[in-house]
Amino acid sequence: MPFFGVPAPRQERGGAANVRIVIKDMETDEEVRGKAYVHWRSWQETYPGMMDGAYLAARTLEKCEEKAFRWRDGILVAKDGERVAGFVGFGAAGDSLPDAGEVFALYVLPEYCGQGVGGALMDAALERLRQYRRVCLWVLKETARAIRFYEKRGFRRDGAEKYSETVGAVGIRMVLQR
Repeated sequence: MPFFGVPAPRQERGGAANVRIVIKDMETDEEVRGKAYVHWRSWQETYPGMMDGAYLAARTLEKCEEKAFRWRDGILVAKDGERVAGFVGFGAAGDSLPDAGEVFALYVLPEYCGQGVGGALMDAALERLRQYRRVCLWVLKETARAIRFYEKRGFRRDGAEKYSETVGAVGIRMVLQR
């Protein structure tokens, strides 16, 4: 079960205040590497203390790149010029919630948080999933900020929870009914 969330609170604005974000399909090898970096950095800055430390330590940038090159479909990236500032992964939910779409991952670099990048990525993913009347996602139970982000977009907890032995944490399912 994939877990994801909005990264840790903004630590600096670092010149990102006047960004022009473009949301697009992930296409080039540089975009794949950028997506992998966002994924790796977000996990390293967001999840310490929330999941198994050994699992988190083993989640290297190289492993994130390997995964990103294997899983290229259903990924949109948010770009600030040539820099990947965030990404979203989406598709069919499968057996866990038949006839529903799913947002599998949504991450934004901390310096872009609070600037609408996550919302723009979510809007774009929901547009791509428009054929589904329901869209679900899984989020770590301890990530209150991420849960608030999704609730503001209409997602509600449906009561489903799973403990992942792999990451050593509990995830909750949230569903958007359209």
